[in-house]
Amino acid sequence: MYKKIVQELDKLKNPKHAKALQRYFKTGKGEYGEGDIFLGLRMAQNRGVAKKYLKETKLTDVQKLLNSKIHEHRMVALLILVEKYKKLSQQIVRDSSPRLRSAQNDIFSFYLKNTENINNWDLVDLSAPNIVGQFLLDKDRKILYKLAKSDNLWERRIAVLACFAFIGQKDFRDAIKISKILLKDKHDLIHKAVGWMLREIGKQDEKVLINFLNKYSCQMPRTMLRYSIERLPEKKRKYYLKK
Repeated sequence: MYKKIVQELDKLKNPKHAKALQRYFKTGKGEYGEGDIFLGLRMAQNRGVAKKYLKETKLTDVQKLLNSKIHEHRMVALLILVEKYKKLSQQIVRDSSPRLRSAQNDIFSFYLKNTENINNWDLVDLSAPNIVGQFLLDKDRKILYKLAKSDNLWERRIAVLACFAFIGQKDFRDAIKISKILLKDKHDLIHKAVGWMLREIGKQDEKVLINFLNKYSCQMPRTMLRYSIERLPEKKRKYYLKK
């Protein structure tokens, strides 16, 4: 199945769009996406290929795709993985058998073993909430703190994005703790992710966001702060920007 997916993706390649994507995803020397190779597919095309081969694709095929240097190969691998996890969740609602839960655990473990291949922000953002976050909804979340303290940029971003699953259920504890851990992070992509996460908390419960801002706004990187206050009333935004 791996070969069929690769061949189909290759047929859809668009060199002109690939160049634009390589600039957008910072693939130059010394940039966060250094060396990433794009075929130039649109997201709808990636999703179409993933949907077409979902049922027949095994984890061994997903692994081969994740090992690829080509961005769309890894993207389709993760789209397939997310959809497989989602379908298992739907089945568990009807039949909470140990077999189905074991299959979910296998996908979660497989994902964590491949973090070095989940190495651009779009790959993290589409997969971490839907696999890591969903899996940990009713489980111990110690792994997130290990990821948040990792030297690997993408593992830190996975820790942040996983929390979006909890925020959706108005559970902010781990999101707030991880925000504190990452206050002094050096990378702009983490500043944006944490700010985005805090903004989402504010949409659910503004008091929780305000409490965090009152304690830490002076320590927050400017980008993180700006993202976090985007949905606040103008008067409050100006107040925190002037602090």
